[in-house]
Amino acid sequence: MFKIHRLLALVCLALFLGGCSTIPSRIKEKSAAFSALDADTQNKIRLGRVEVGYSPDLVYIALGTPDERLTQTTKTDTSETWIYNSYRQEYLGSTRTGYRQYVVIDPKTHQAVVIYEPVYSSIYRDRVDERIRINFKASQVESIEQVKR
Repeated sequence: MFKIHRLLALVCLALFLGGCSTIPSRIKEKSAAFSALDADTQNKIRLGRVEVGYSPDLVYIALGTPDERLTQTTKTDTSETWIYNSYRQEYLGSTRTGYRQYVVIDPKTHQAVVIYEPVYSSIYRDRVDERIRINFKASQVESIEQVKR
């Protein structure tokens, strides 16, 4: 339990020192592009929504830096795809990882007795699932592919 608290504290410290990329921080970073938008489009971006026709700057403000960028070049033009993933851990069960040893005094004989107790640990697997794909052509969103869950 102590290790989990220490790990959580280190993650929080890293986020605090490294700074988080949030929608408000990205709006501040790309303020010129954001302030040129109408109120309805600004509200959509604040909610993290993107639509066909948005520029890469607007998609960046709404969704952040993509996890992957793919470029497709043909004879006639070049297109780009931004992929955003979701990350989670999947519980797989538990397994015996060893034994814990206890030394107790037998009340009848007053002798030390060693007791071994199995120790179990949970097993998790990291999962990466593609969440959304934004396809750009001529610096505008041409299509949006999103996984429905």
